[in-house]
Amino acid sequence: MKQSLFQALVISGILLSGTTQSEAKDIHVKADNPNIAYTGRICHDNPLSPSFSYPGVSAAIDFYGSSIRMGAKPGSGYFMVELDDYRPFKINFTEQDSIVTIAECLSEGKHSLRVYYAIEGYEKKPEFRGFYLSESGGTAAAPTLPERRIEFIGNSITCGYGIEAESEKDDFSYSTENHYYSFASQTARALGAQAVTVARSGYGIYRNYGGPIEGNDNCLPALYERTLFYDADKKWDFSQWQPDVVCLNLGTNDTSLNKYDPEKLEKATRQFLKRLRNYYPNAKIVVTTGCLLTGERLKTVKGILDKVTDEARRKGDKAVYRFDMSPHTGSLGYGADWHPSLRQANKMTAELVPFLREITGWK
Repeated sequence: MKQSLFQALVISGILLSGTTQSEAKDIHVKADNPNIAYTGRICHDNPLSPSFSYPGVSAAIDFYGSSIRMGAKPGSGYFMVELDDYRPFKINFTEQDSIVTIAECLSEGKHSLRVYYAIEGYEKKPEFRGFYLSESGGTAAAPTLPERRIEFIGNSITCGYGIEAESEKDDFSYSTENHYYSFASQTARALGAQAVTVARSGYGIYRNYGGPIEGNDNCLPALYERTLFYDADKKWDFSQWQPDVVCLNLGTNDTSLNKYDPEKLEKATRQFLKRLRNYYPNAKIVVTTGCLLTGERLKTVKGILDKVTDEARRKGDKAVYRFDMSPHTGSLGYGADWHPSLRQANKMTAELVPFLREITGWK
């Protein structure tokens, strides 16, 4: 079992601190340092403070030194931290924090760190501002990223909305949203793949949660070309990152409150699938149903997804697939606002991983 960093430092008589100002002698590894390896949709217009908005964006570094701190725009929110072989843990940039201590009194030798944005950043508009190493520290060559690549497109299920909440009675809170434990992130780790996530809670493929039956102009496909969810002027360059697999999980919000137009849903799904194929000519595209769909809504969405994918395959696109998550019965508990619990996300991962192994040949 992995030992938590907190446990290790307590045993050694060392304090793991929360937030602090960088010591004057710390070495600042700026955000544009080539020894930092990034994953995800990131805007580097300001190379010293790159911005991002989607969950799952990460920065990784191999380093030497007895301590490491991280810089970010105040109010950027929650990040998950993977450090060496310690159990992952969470840090938070509040409005008062520009530097957060990740670890102190580390052993000699090389250490590996990855910080991973845990929440949706369309409100917080996070920015990354590098790392700070102890005076005797330094960086090693940039970590090698996995060759396998998966993109996840989805809604709150993909984001990890409320996944750390105690019950369905809890309202949304950034403190209980954690994409790191979502089925998407878990699936990527299980397969040893890089992951890029393009998702927002409440959004659909033609209609957002509680939206008009005729649809919303700002549904997820309408915003899909953006590097930053909140900025229409920042367009993503699809040539810079081509996935091996795309997992599309939309339709839950489209059918919310049992008010939807099946024909519009079908048309939007067909159009978005064609767009994805244009963006990613060589990817395997997996069209899925989410675990929150049940009853007539599930039947309708499954029928539409079956029809659209069968149509694409008949026209020659044999790299389009269908996959259904098991419906959420509540037997594994709920997250906030009736969303999937961590145990439900574990089950979704256990279902999806073998399927992706089968269609890719990944071991």
